[in-house]
Amino acid sequence: MARHIGTAIESVLKQLGIGERLRQYEILEAWSSIVGEQISKVTKAEHIREGKLFVHVTHATWRNELVYLKKDIIDKLNNAMNQKIVKDIIFH
Repeated sequence: MARHIGTAIESVLKQLGIGERLRQYEILEAWSSIVGEQISKVTKAEHIREGKLFVHVTHATWRNELVYLKKDIIDKLNNAMNQKIVKDIIFH
């Protein structure tokens, strides 16, 4: 019975578009644990819009470094969610 209710709830969330928003929120909340302490100290994941994750970076030097790590970070984020949610990261 619980499985059927869970499936029904998931279906309703998907129809309302809430499921994707919840996944986006989960990524923002998990940012620090996914990227690690060193990167999370100098960044803040702000929001996701149209598959783009916007991340504030406190130092230009770090911003340049993160551009090189972008693909790996995207892969880690999407793997953590078992779904392709982040297509690009905008470091600013």
